[in-house]
Amino acid sequence: MLSENTRGRSFGKKSLIGVVAMACGGLVQAGEMSPAQEEALRLQVVEQTNRLEQLRQQMAEADAKLAEIKRVLGIEKLRNTRGGTEVPEDGRIRQFSSFELAQAQSATLPAGQVSTVGQAPQATSDGRPPAVAPIFDQPGILTPKGKFVFEPGFQYSYSSSNRVSLVGYTIIPALTIGLIDVREVRRNTFTANLTGRWGITNRFEIEAKIPYVYRSDSVVSRPLNLTPSSQDQVFSADGSGVGDVEVTGRYQFNDGGQDKPYYIGSLRFKSRTGKDQFEVPTDLAANPNAGGLQKELPTGSGFYTIQPGLTFLYPTDPAVFFGGISYQYNVKRSNVKANYVGGTTNQGNLGEIDPGDVIGFNFGMGLALNDRSSFSIGYDHSSVGKTKTSGSATGSVRTELGTLLLGYSHKLNNKNSLNLSVGVGVTDDTPDVTMSLRMPTSF
Repeated sequence: MLSENTRGRSFGKKSLIGVVAMACGGLVQAGEMSPAQEEALRLQVVEQTNRLEQLRQQMAEADAKLAEIKRVLGIEKLRNTRGGTEVPEDGRIRQFSSFELAQAQSATLPAGQVSTVGQAPQATSDGRPPAVAPIFDQPGILTPKGKFVFEPGFQYSYSSSNRVSLVGYTIIPALTIGLIDVREVRRNTFTANLTGRWGITNRFEIEAKIPYVYRSDSVVSRPLNLTPSSQDQVFSADGSGVGDVEVTGRYQFNDGGQDKPYYIGSLRFKSRTGKDQFEVPTDLAANPNAGGLQKELPTGSGFYTIQPGLTFLYPTDPAVFFGGISYQYNVKRSNVKANYVGGTTNQGNLGEIDPGDVIGFNFGMGLALNDRSSFSIGYDHSSVGKTKTSGSATGSVRTELGTLLLGYSHKLNNKNSLNLSVGVGVTDDTPDVTMSLRMPTSF
């Protein structure tokens, strides 16, 4: 069936031919034309007829191209939905120029109506949740059954802090007798990770992570009252080596879907393979009134950790909302001895140390820009409890760590993806900036 414009153009063509024919016929019947003039007019009519036929073919091709553009872009669906694209039945999508796309949109969208950019991430056919750009440690989508994912990664973090220590007593306001120690710490940490994930079933996977850590600290100290000086004392230290190896298991509890949440449980175990803060040498003589300075930096935490957690994903067109909660239990240690240099043996006996447990939560939103690219934004918070030494929490307070995260993911091909995330600390004890780059490869 021809459109109204096509029928109008066909009618106009027939009318023009009829008028020309009637005029020619009238002139011939009137006997006012010579044979040469009649031949010239006949040729002119044939030429005009051919031109009109060419115009009709061009208009038919334009109508077909416009219909294909509508079908590919899903313009008709965009009128009633917030996003999405429709793929042709043959699976092939033509490439159109920006002029053709602009013509198609201006011809189909009502005045003042704007189509939404972006589309909802599609859930997998086997009931697993949709993939989003990862910004937290735990991935949102599990590894399919029998598949293996190898993920090399790199992380950089920078933190700075200022500390003022007062050791003395005050006899009048603004006058302290004793030591005032002003210290600035600049810390850079580079971590290279090798991570492997294996899908046992479509709902259960295991993961192992091996980190290699390099740390570099610069400490600027000025003890004002003990040795008055305008010169800063700079102490630098670094450390490198294998960090704490981790093993994690994850299980998907239910089949979610559009506007239905997915729930994924996890259990993480962290070893103490890295060199901890009790093993590295600490020079008490360098700064005895402030607890000394570490001559080498640790690469591990020094405690075994067990961390259960629960993650949820809620797909709703055109975004995916996600979040999670976790509890990190740090196993206490007994008969801990520090490696002090320049101190007495008794100073190195720390006894029993029970690090504070960690309560964490996070939440965020992911949006797929197209079938290859997506971005996420989220917030991660951890509340670290007080550390107890021989049953006492003297000198320890609860620490709050908050990070605002932004991530981007791009699918390079069917097996490789590139994930980039940036975190900004929003509390004083959190690293100022954290950048992570990961490249998972599926086998």
